[in-house]
Amino acid sequence: MQTADVVIIGGGIVGSSIAYHLTANGCRNVLVIERESAQGKGSTGKSMGGVRAQFSTPVSIQMSLYSIPFYASFDERLGHPCDYRPQGYLFCATTDQQMTYLRTNYAQQTKMGLKDVRLIAGEEIRSLFPQLRADDIIGGSFCSSDGFVDPYSAMIGFMTWAADHGAALWRSTAVTGLTRDASGITAVETTRGSVASRKVVNCAGAWAAGVAALAGVELPVEPLRRMLVPSEPFDEFPHTAPMIVDMSNGFHFRPEARGFLLAWNDPEETSGFKTDFDAAFVEKILTRAADRVPCFANLPVNPKRAWAGLYEMTPDHHPILGEAPGVPGFFLANGFSGHGVMHAPATGKIVSDLILTGKTDLIDASLLSLSRFAEGRLIHETAIL
Repeated sequence: MQTADVVIIGGGIVGSSIAYHLTANGCRNVLVIERESAQGKGSTGKSMGGVRAQFSTPVSIQMSLYSIPFYASFDERLGHPCDYRPQGYLFCATTDQQMTYLRTNYAQQTKMGLKDVRLIAGEEIRSLFPQLRADDIIGGSFCSSDGFVDPYSAMIGFMTWAADHGAALWRSTAVTGLTRDASGITAVETTRGSVASRKVVNCAGAWAAGVAALAGVELPVEPLRRMLVPSEPFDEFPHTAPMIVDMSNGFHFRPEARGFLLAWNDPEETSGFKTDFDAAFVEKILTRAADRVPCFANLPVNPKRAWAGLYEMTPDHHPILGEAPGVPGFFLANGFSGHGVMHAPATGKIVSDLILTGKTDLIDASLLSLSRFAEGRLIHETAIL
């Protein structure tokens, strides 16, 4: 039987970041198990790639304050590109209530040490982007170090560095069981045989609840389909633009290649493993796009290039990090609710710290433990897209 100090189930960006942080801290015998023939076929490769520190809760802001500077220095740290582009996020408020919400978040963000965020008047938004229909925009919030990364490149960078420093990656390998004794996890059963390990990390993304069940753990993580629509090349809106978020309905978009990438969270979407793209979504999103950006009425879109991916949702839209109660050695890194890519660096540090030393100084890890649901300690993140 093979042995590993740590087995990571799932080779997406979160699993890859944990593998990197473990190996960077001297834990070389790390095995990453990926059921697909290539990494990134789950949610990572379908992500919008946004990174931001403009959140409403301290723990989300803290994770961004580690992750975004990490992405900014990714190339020099790892010797691989992640294509971090600090073009910012611009939240556009259309009601006094939304503006009050942004002011509250701004106070929290600056208190936590975020220096690049500022509140912005409606007049300035209109002058910056005259292409917007902004008659109802009363103000907003902008952070210049927010922006985008290429999730696939970041994942490959993490995993390649880890592999160069002793970690192993098994592709096309499914996990079929987890064995336990009185002291906790003992081995991972796979389609390539058993691997003995006392430390196993669940990084199975939207499929995490099924993996947790193998260890007898009930995990409140549900898949939710999110659809993205890329445009064909289009030059009537500046490609230097930030991610622009219309707070009146949640529509948001950003430059991508020579066109734009459009996103909107359809409130009628129901949970489930739906990864097919619904063609009816194109009209829904283009209606909102043209309403906020009139020139987008001419935006050329090929529905065949649109795609769907899965968010892994928890009841309070915060991840579940740390050791599972009652199962020593079984660690959870699940339920990022759409923030897996942007918080992957922080997650890698937090989980590797917990595995190697039992504690982390990045956040108060108890806030994100699985036990918070049973104990009624939910922390709701309201700044979700």
